[in-house]
Amino acid sequence: MKKIEAIIKPFKLDEVKEALHEIGLQGITVVEAKGFGRQKGHTELYRGAEYVVDFLPKVKIELVIDDQMLEQAIEAIQQAAHTGRIGDGKIFVTTVEEAIRVRTGERGTEAI
Repeated sequence: MKKIEAIIKPFKLDEVKEALHEIGLQGITVVEAKGFGRQKGHTELYRGAEYVVDFLPKVKIELVIDDQMLEQAIEAIQQAAHTGRIGDGKIFVTTVEEAIRVRTGERGTEAI
């Protein structure tokens, strides 16, 4: 099993969710986040005063999937989240040792 963590622009969330649904993935976890990479934030003007916005709003999507779905899921996220502009995000993949469904006690891929 693999865990995918994708950090994307908030306005792309619905498109990514739909893309994952189309390939048969149903369960995702979404966390609102703030951060910056190469964007390094930006300056804004508010009531005549300039101030720096260091951390930009992002959305972090997490999902655990069977190994066979990995490339499809990555491709779906990458295409749906892409704008071609700086700050489109990142996708991280890690190995998951075990998954357990609390309600039934199912383990492994049956639990996801």
